[in-house]
Amino acid sequence: AFGSAWITTVALIEIAAETGGLRTIPALAISIAWLGSGLGGVLMGRMYKRFGARAVVIWGAVMLGTGLAVSTLAPPASLLIGHGLFIGFLGLAAINAPMYVYISQWFDRRRGSALALISSGSYLAGALWPAVFDRWIAHFGWRHTMLTYGALVVVVVVLIAVVFLKKAPEQQSSSDSAGAPTPRFRTSLPSNVAFALLCAASLLCCIPMAMPQQHMIAFCGDLGISRTTGALMLTVLLGTAFVSRQVGGLISDKIGGLKTILICSGAQAVAMSGFLFTQTEAGLFFVAAAFGLGFSPIIPAYALAVRELFAGHEAYWRIPTVFIFTGSGMALGGWLAGLLHDVFGWYGPAFVAGIAANILNFVVIGVLVSRQIESEVAATEDGRAGRTS
Repeated sequence: AFGSAWITTVALIEIAAETGGLRTIPALAISIAWLGSGLGGVLMGRMYKRFGARAVVIWGAVMLGTGLAVSTLAPPASLLIGHGLFIGFLGLAAINAPMYVYISQWFDRRRGSALALISSGSYLAGALWPAVFDRWIAHFGWRHTMLTYGALVVVVVVLIAVVFLKKAPEQQSSSDSAGAPTPRFRTSLPSNVAFALLCAASLLCCIPMAMPQQHMIAFCGDLGISRTTGALMLTVLLGTAFVSRQVGGLISDKIGGLKTILICSGAQAVAMSGFLFTQTEAGLFFVAAAFGLGFSPIIPAYALAVRELFAGHEAYWRIPTVFIFTGSGMALGGWLAGLLHDVFGWYGPAFVAGIAANILNFVVIGVLVSRQIESEVAATEDGRAGRTS
């Protein structure tokens, strides 16, 4: 599913050539796809609660195929509608947030690792598809690539949903009532204040997170580095992100979601700074790998933090609500990088803005970590489990 959004990233320069040469248009299309995936998440979370994972994911796959087809029509309007409405709001929204909720209902003690693995589809897609799309686009054009890939998504995702997505254990039982698992942590802040800060932090961290991912190939082109090398660099970034996310999942099982976010936020800020000072091909490969290692565990850690801090029966709306802000941050970051490039003629000011947002994220998460308290009941249960093992 997440491969759908990478076609426009790889073909950003070609699509921009059809919209007056401005990169703002394809960058905006990618951004509103992320924004739509966040905004549609709450609606799809409610649909998930009512109809289950299978029906919602099948719907999302069909909408992704539709969105890619619509995007091939005359830009810019069709590109924006195809990405914002069909790929984002109705497509990725039906697969992204509902799958986090679904997987979190299958696991208890290893929930962080499970969320990290299921959420890695987006980065595994980013590691796999850009190099394939680069050759595909070079031979057949970006429109043919979108149409063919859209058909592939519909067939593969629908088959997987039909075969594998049965009802989750937490849905089958009434575990969210009297027998519900106790949240691992609590906070000394009022519940709604803590949740608002978590949402604000998720917006801030995703602004810098989106910039290298969406503009890596175009950034390399400005430096005289070929698109093929830029696509390979993006593959390295997202390949290391895939590995880092699995390690981050194991770490988050030990220290919790909020502390994982704090550590990775600091690492992301340091790696982001590297794009300001490195413009050689070898140096950018190193910075891209470091960036992938730093940022990747953050998103599943937000879902884990929600499950650790709030009641389980609220997950169907709290997790999608957080993802409204992560999607908005991804949208804002990608669009802002394109806008600042068009204004200043290079990506330096965009990277500076991203680092500033990252620092604010670090401060907000630091406040939440300082007010986090381990639940006494959860601590007792962990102790009993340790003695049993």
